[in-house]
Amino acid sequence: YAAPGPGGGGTRVARARLGEKGLQDLEVIFDMERKTPAQQHFGSRLAFDEQGFLYISTGDRGERHRAQDLGDAAGKVLRVTDSGGIPADNPFVGQAGALPETFTYGHRNIQGMARHPETGAIWSHEHGPQGGDEINILAPGVNYGWPLITHGREYTGEPVGQGLAAAPGLASPLLHWTPSIAPSGMTFYTGEAFPEWRGNLFVGALAGQHLARLVLDGERVVAEERLLEGAVGRIRDVRQGPDGLLYLLTDAPNGSLLRLEPAP
Repeated sequence: YAAPGPGGGGTRVARARLGEKGLQDLEVIFDMERKTPAQQHFGSRLAFDEQGFLYISTGDRGERHRAQDLGDAAGKVLRVTDSGGIPADNPFVGQAGALPETFTYGHRNIQGMARHPETGAIWSHEHGPQGGDEINILAPGVNYGWPLITHGREYTGEPVGQGLAAAPGLASPLLHWTPSIAPSGMTFYTGEAFPEWRGNLFVGALAGQHLARLVLDGERVVAEERLLEGAVGRIRDVRQGPDGLLYLLTDAPNGSLLRLEPAP
């Protein structure tokens, strides 16, 4: 959640137990040290891997240079234990000037993160500026390039930085959306209710106002279908329920929790 502090605000993560009277034993396990009055790009999505480690995405807070600074938690994916400890095999443990919780860097604003049900890899997507929304597969120590490379442009129409879409040593996205759809929320479908969709990746769209269904072949996206386009508004999150149905959360002053089931 976005939390206030000296100098402004930053991304914070807490854990608690859900008891009969609400949340109990609330404990903060991560707090972005450098606060700023900026109002955008907090992130944040959470995902657990097969070892039980927690991945935390943070936005660049609208201060894009921070994404390339290994001593700054902004514009990163952090990897910690479920109590906030540092895994010994994190890629920057022991490196001078680097935060030991950092797993990947060079991110603009991750709004979706999910564990692949077969490989266990953590997949993410993030907003580009004007175009260049990305899907990435996270790997330890990798630089995903923001703001050095992007398929998007400044909102003025000018190039970002040197106008590079790719560069040596910087990871290119698995997929990019240009123009932007403003992706938000992401889940792999593994249920029985929609057997033809098993193994597909679902992504909500805010600006695009649709649910993207991505057909995968390993680590390649081979087809895309846009569902509910313009029908329910801005989609903030998508999850698979224990009943195998898909649940959507819309982003509006009077938002909705929607359940999708197979048509007759």
